[in-house]
Amino acid sequence: MLCGFKKNEEMEIKFTQESLEIIQKLIKRYPEGKQKSAILPVLHIAQAEFGGWLSSEVMDYVATILNIKPIEVYEVATFYTMFNLEPVGKCVIEICRTGPCWLSGAEEIITHLEKKLNIKMGETTTDGKYTLKAVECLAACGCAPVIQVGLKYHEYMNIEKTDQLLTEYAEVEKTTYKNPYL
Repeated sequence: MLCGFKKNEEMEIKFTQESLEIIQKLIKRYPEGKQKSAILPVLHIAQAEFGGWLSSEVMDYVATILNIKPIEVYEVATFYTMFNLEPVGKCVIEICRTGPCWLSGAEEIITHLEKKLNIKMGETTTDGKYTLKAVECLAACGCAPVIQVGLKYHEYMNIEKTDQLLTEYAEVEKTTYKNPYL
């Protein structure tokens, strides 16, 4: 996710021509009337293109593109933790909280990060640099505990490695969440 995004209220909610072409190709993969099946990749594209999060206006726009009801988009976007429904910091630190990660020290890492950054899970630092986000399984149980920042996984984490990670990202001005279809 996501370092260096503008709030999506500050930008026009309209996909680039390149993204629209990709979305049309995605929709064509499915039978007529089943365009809703493209919702996950279209939401990924929307989040990447509209500031790293999905406002209700962006979700309404996605519903229009897919010719479905907005509630159908909201249902999907609110179910998956990979979608941000509020503005986030420049760097979103996602920490797996499922069994293997929890048993391997994720709870201690979360407590450490909350103290160090002076925020609780789900909050953003006052300088807008970091957002902490607990997520369900990052699918790397054998490498627990796992933290994801953007598209990069950080495995076998502990307090020391977490502090190194913060140092590494402290200097990053912009780490982009790339459209996975470009």
